[in-house]
Amino acid sequence: MVSWEELEAICQQCRNCALAETRHNVVFGVGSRQADVLFIGEGPGEQEDLQGEPFVGPAGKLLDVMLEVIDLNRERVYIANIVKCRPPRNRDPLNVEQDACIRYLRTQTALLRPKIIVCLGRIAAMRIIDKDFRITKQHGQWFERAGVHMMAMYHPSALLRDPSKRPDTFLDLKSLQAKIQELCPETFLPNPFPEMAP
Repeated sequence: MVSWEELEAICQQCRNCALAETRHNVVFGVGSRQADVLFIGEGPGEQEDLQGEPFVGPAGKLLDVMLEVIDLNRERVYIANIVKCRPPRNRDPLNVEQDACIRYLRTQTALLRPKIIVCLGRIAAMRIIDKDFRITKQHGQWFERAGVHMMAMYHPSALLRDPSKRPDTFLDLKSLQAKIQELCPETFLPNPFPEMAP
């Protein structure tokens, strides 16, 4: 299997679909390459394309808050997307674009060997969990495949558009927190005040 460095170099040179023609940067992924928890979005937006890092625009700031709610940050998890280049005008990535790019994510996942995968939004959930996935009905539900526990929650950009989804997402986050506590508690940030732990 290729190394992380080799895989990233291959991605940077990729011309497998038309998104290569309009990108500013390939958005490879960010976080710990030893993480037990993998977050997967659908694709880069404008700010991500410009900066070369996933989830750095308004949705990224909200994702940081979501992680903080359950004692996580970007350094404790890994964050990637189904496609590594921005679809024009932030449209959904086409199936042909997903097909051209998915092997990079599969290789990242094989290198990472996560215990938990969290799909952010319906596009990622339909590609990773079930092609007929219904985010409005199935968010927060747990699935297991080859020993990996998977769930989906609303994409942070959906929460920005529709704040009424936030209470459901808080419950999904608490469910994720419980699953991490069960499977890989070392993922959480260390308590800076251990003497005050309950």
